[in-house]
Amino acid sequence: MLSTQTAAPSGVVPRPRALPGGLAMTGAAVAFASMYLAAGALTPLLVAYKQQWGFPPEMINVAFAVYAIGFLAAALILGSLSDYIGRRPVLIGALIVQLASSVLFLVGTDVTWVIAGRIVQGIAGGAATSAFTATLVEFAPAGRKRIGTVLGSIGLTGGLALGSLLAGLAIQLTPAANTIVFVVLIVLTILGGVTVIASPETVTCSPGWRRSLTPRVSIPSSARKEFYAAAPVVAAVWMLAGLSGGLAPNMVRSIFYLDSPFLGGFAGFVAPAMAAGIGLVFAKVPSRRAMLIGIYASIVGAAGIIGGVFAGSLTIMILGQAVAGIGFGASFTAALQLLIPLVTSHQRAGIVASIYVVSYLAFGLPIVSEGQLVEPLGEIPAVVCYTALTILLALLSLVAQARLTRRA
Repeated sequence: MLSTQTAAPSGVVPRPRALPGGLAMTGAAVAFASMYLAAGALTPLLVAYKQQWGFPPEMINVAFAVYAIGFLAAALILGSLSDYIGRRPVLIGALIVQLASSVLFLVGTDVTWVIAGRIVQGIAGGAATSAFTATLVEFAPAGRKRIGTVLGSIGLTGGLALGSLLAGLAIQLTPAANTIVFVVLIVLTILGGVTVIASPETVTCSPGWRRSLTPRVSIPSSARKEFYAAAPVVAAVWMLAGLSGGLAPNMVRSIFYLDSPFLGGFAGFVAPAMAAGIGLVFAKVPSRRAMLIGIYASIVGAAGIIGGVFAGSLTIMILGQAVAGIGFGASFTAALQLLIPLVTSHQRAGIVASIYVVSYLAFGLPIVSEGQLVEPLGEIPAVVCYTALTILLALLSLVAQARLTRRA
């Protein structure tokens, strides 16, 4: 995600018997997608773990949310490291950490194993996402670098969506879903590591790697108004993403009384799938217009989720999630496009890091709070309060965007 941090001098370092560029790009895309397949697979598996081990319902929220802690810490500390020591060392290290997380899920016996696995999984994702995104762009053919950006976007949101759907299907069809899912993911991770090892390095090592480990979170004065206008809706769409990934699969059983792991997986699939498609479609839409469309879509989507919960209709809730996914794809892409041109190259890492601090705090902390509200309020009121907060945040951004437009 922190792909804009690739500012260090770069150049191709030849290696004997390296994979051709096209094959290396394909292998890197598959390896990158496998990391998010693993993250998405936990969406329905957490519900299966709860049934198997009988832990309190709020622990699903905790186990889901701790991924954000690991991701954010690794992204802030390691996000720029590959610019200085090379892509391959960072990617190989991240894939080893990813392999360790899959082993934890494979052999886990209670929710503490799952929480540990999620933190380790988040660290792997945070360390690798920036390096993988940059690598895909660098492996893309000259004059067609957008292919790399597209592969990075599809690998992330598409991996989350497909991982949730396939894991739900595996739970539905076999009693050994956990074993099947993580054995397959371990194989994919190993193959991804082999591909990275055999691929050419695209960055020349340069001094300054120790300095790069210092997190750079800043909002330059030139971008503050735009940042504060975008931050509420960015938080809103990431909260809605957390609802789709962390709450929706359990809601299929606990609110709609449907004992279908496949539907739980589908509930986690629809929003990131829509976000993946819309992010590509909206790449050429003017950024301000895309931001406004994203804000309206997030409001309508959140209202649809609330309506589906009150009506007892899973169909309405999933339609709401789909619209919320449109909101995510449009507004988050627009936020990056609006903010990055306002800062100089040496300020870019700081502003992108600031966006992701807002994103991952919104992805993790509110969903833990929602879990704590279930017991005193009940599950439906807790979900409604959580979702209503996203509407309020989106409305704040709508007002702020109107002010920016008038000033312009």
